[in-house]
Amino acid sequence: METVLVEDVLHRFMLERAGVRGVVVRLGPAWREVAGRADYPAALRDLLGQSLAASALLTGNIKLDGALSIELKSAGALRLLFAECSDTGRLRGLARWDGAVPDELPLSSLPDAIMAITIGHAERGKRYQGLVDLRHPELAGALENYFQQSEQLPARIILAANEEHAVGLMLQKLPGEGGRDAVHDEDAWPRIEHLTATLGKAELLTTPPEQLLYRLYHEETVRLFQPRPLAFGCSCSRERVETMLRSLGREEIEATLETQQGLIEVTCEFCARSYTFDRVDAEHLLSGGAATSSTVQ
Repeated sequence: METVLVEDVLHRFMLERAGVRGVVVRLGPAWREVAGRADYPAALRDLLGQSLAASALLTGNIKLDGALSIELKSAGALRLLFAECSDTGRLRGLARWDGAVPDELPLSSLPDAIMAITIGHAERGKRYQGLVDLRHPELAGALENYFQQSEQLPARIILAANEEHAVGLMLQKLPGEGGRDAVHDEDAWPRIEHLTATLGKAELLTTPPEQLLYRLYHEETVRLFQPRPLAFGCSCSRERVETMLRSLGREEIEATLETQQGLIEVTCEFCARSYTFDRVDAEHLLSGGAATSSTVQ
C-alpha cells in the first residue's frame, strides 16, 4: 500500500465489513515543536503528547467549528495540562508542573484532578464542555469511558508518545453503518477489539498510518478517506491580547507601565510570540481604539 502522508496527519477510515469507523493520528514535527518548548519530565511529556494526539483524534468524526481542547488541572506536581486542535488542523499544547514529577502519572492518582473537553468557538460564545471521569489510570481509558457515557457507543482508543512522535488510534462501533452484513455480524465488534488488542504502543509509534491499518485490518475491507494535514499553530493574536489588557482596567495597566519602564510585553506561552504596548498603545486601548505598536517575534 502506497504511503503518502506519514507525519502530522489525520486519517479517517471505515472498516466496512465490521461496521466500524475510525481515526488514526500521527504527529512528528508538530509534536516536537510543542515538546521542545519546555524541559518536560518524561512522564509529563508523554502525557502531553498523548493529549495532543487525542485532541486531534477527537476532531476526526465531528463537525468542528472552532477548536477542541483537553484541559487537565490537579493539586499535585502536575498543575496544568492543555492540548488543542483547531478546525483547520492547527495544534498547540503546554503543561505546567511544580516540584518533582513522578516517573508515572496515573490520572486516577492525581489529587483533586479535573479534566474537561471543550468544543466550540470562544469568540462566538458557542462552546460545549464535558467533564471526563478520571477513575481510569490512563488517558485512553478515561476517554473510552467518556464516549461510553456521552454517546452510549463503545469506543476503543490507543494513545502513545515519546520524544519523537505522538500517535493515536480510535475506533467506534456504529449501529447500522458499514457493509451489508455488518448489522447482523454480532462478532464484528469483539473481532475488531481482538485485532486492536494485538497492537502495542511501540508498533503504533513506529508504523506509518496506512501500513498500520492494512496490517491490522486487511481482512475487514478498510476504506480510507482523504488524509487531513496537521501542523503546529497558535491562535494567539494582537487583538486577543488587547482584549485581555482591556479587561485589566486602567489602574492595573498604568501600574504595569510604571514598573516596566513604560512598556507592557505579553508573551504567548504556546508559541513564544511577544506583543509589546507602550503608553500610547495603552491609551488607545483604554479609550476603545486599536493599539499601534508592532508585534515582536
